Amino acid sequence: MKAIISKTKYVEAIGRRKEAVARVRLTKGDGRLLINNQKLENYFGDILGIEDLILAPLILTKSEKEFDISAQVRGGGKKAQAEAARLGIARALLKIDESLKPTLRKAGFLTRDPRQKERKKFGLKGARRAPQWSKR
Repeated sequence: MKAIISKTKYVEAIGRRKEAVARVRLTKGDGRLLINNQKLENYFGDILGIEDLILAPLILTKSEKEFDISAQVRGGGKKAQAEAARLGIARALLKIDESLKPTLRKAGFLTRDPRQKERKKFGLKGARRAPQWSKR
């Protein structure tokens, strides 16, 4: 487990959700979390439960104080960015210790949420919204 990080200094993984992409780096440390080089509270503001959402894989594996996390997120909304970061953290943990796979898989942290915005179709106002119908 410790061999991978000591050789390469950090472990990197990518997480995606909707239009959001997060590039996450885990390094040995004491549990600091930076999102786009800002503290979590500064970047996400006062969105309730966002810290627990992002750190869920670390809390589940009881390693929240072992790693420093640096994530570069872009695209999508704040919630999608948080979920992308969570997937990235889970994938990075898997690179560090393969034996965590059943635990993370059972909790659903290794599954990428495939839902995307549906494209607008011609003749319609949106993806499915049709123009208002008028009898006369």
